[in-house]
Amino acid sequence: QVQLVESGGGLVQPGGSLRLSCAASRFTFSRSYMRWYRQAPGKERELVATISNTGSSTTYADSVKGRFTISRDNAKNTVYLQMNSLKPEDTAVYYCYADFIASWGQGTQVIVSS
Repeated sequence: QVQLVESGGGLVQPGGSLRLSCAASRFTFSRSYMRWYRQAPGKERELVATISNTGSSTTYADSVKGRFTISRDNAKNTVYLQMNSLKPEDTAVYYCYADFIASWGQGTQVIVSS
């Protein structure tokens, strides 16, 4: 069974940083575009960042440009989301998504609060 397992969430103060990881297994990770989404309470899930299968191309939501960086290590079957200068409005459950197998992880909670 395909697995996507996120980790790295937690409670952080405004202005702080977190790095999320999503470990993939049981599919050809290097063939898949990967995405990070987030869903805040009472809001729809939104796309945060996308990375191509080789890592050569990335795109970001306007709300996180210049603060978040998506990257991947195909040797480790892992995609990352480095989040800097965090704001309270970044509070959400963060999910990774694999295009190749149209599958979601279980999510990791990020809370930005003083």
